[in-house]
Amino acid sequence: MNGEDTGVIEVEGYEIKVSHPGKMLWAELGIHKAMYLQKLIALAPYLLLYCKNRYLTTIRYPSGVGGQFFYQKNAPKPLPEFVSTATHDGVDYINLNSLPTLLWLGNLAALEFHPSFDYIGREEPAEWVLDIDPSEQLVGRLMEAVSLIGEALESMGIQSVPKTSGATGIQIVIPIRRGYTFGQLRMLGEFLARFLTEKYPDLFTTERMIRERDDKIYIDYVQHAPGKSLAAPYTPRGREHAAVSTPLLWEEVRHGVDPKAFNLLTIERRLEQYGDLISTVAEQSLDDVLAFVNIK
Repeated sequence: MNGEDTGVIEVEGYEIKVSHPGKMLWAELGIHKAMYLQKLIALAPYLLLYCKNRYLTTIRYPSGVGGQFFYQKNAPKPLPEFVSTATHDGVDYINLNSLPTLLWLGNLAALEFHPSFDYIGREEPAEWVLDIDPSEQLVGRLMEAVSLIGEALESMGIQSVPKTSGATGIQIVIPIRRGYTFGQLRMLGEFLARFLTEKYPDLFTTERMIRERDDKIYIDYVQHAPGKSLAAPYTPRGREHAAVSTPLLWEEVRHGVDPKAFNLLTIERRLEQYGDLISTVAEQSLDDVLAFVNIK
C-alpha cells in the first residue's frame, strides 16, 4: 500500500482501495488498519468457512475500538462487483464468501463478523450452538460449567467443540448432519439445560431473566434460531485486547484456559499449531438422542 492516506491492494484480480491504512483500530496494541487487513488475510481460510453462504451482520468501528460503533445488516452502497448479497425479510445482506469481500469490509472498519445460524435459502440449521455467557460474579466458574456441559453432551454420544466468544462467554459448537430443525434443537437444548440444572443446582439455572438467575449460569439454547446470528469462529472482536473467537481443546477448558490469550497477535501461531479444531469433528447424528428424549 502506498501513501499515508490511501492505498491499494490487489487480491484475486481485484483492486481494493484502502483509506487511511495507518489509522489505529486497536490503539493500545498498536494495531492499525493495514496490520488488521494482514491479519484478516491470515484468518480468511478459517473465518470464511463459517460465514460464506450465510446472512452476515457486521459491527463497524469507524474510529477504532473505544469509539462509536454500529451494527450493519443492509449492505452499504455502492457495492464493488465482487460483493455478493442475499435478500431476506427485506434486508439485503452481504454474503461473505471471498477474500476480496472480507478485505473490503475490513477497510470499512468492520471488526466483527456475525453470520446467521442458517444458510442462505435454507431453513434448517447449519450447526447446533449453545451459548454460555455468565454474570461477572461467575466468570471464574465459566470453564468448570462449560466442561460439565461437554461431559453431558459426550454422555449423550455427541461430540462438540468449545470456542471463546471473544467477549466474556463461551459457545459450544456441534457440527450436525442435514435434516434437523431449529425446533428439534431447541427442545434438545432445553432437555440438556434442565438435566444440568437438576444435577448441579448450585451452578446452572434455566431462568432466562437475568435478574432471576441468582448468579447462576444459563445455557442459552433459545437464541439458536432462524434469523439470529452469533460471532463467527475466528472473527475478531471490538474489544480492547483484540480478542479473536477461538475454538478450544476440551483439555484447555478443563485446565481453565484464559480466553484473553487468543487475540489478533497470537491467532496465527495457534492456527499453525492446531488448524481448525471444528473441522476435526464429524457432522453428528442426533437421531438416537432425539428418539431417547422423544423429540420428533
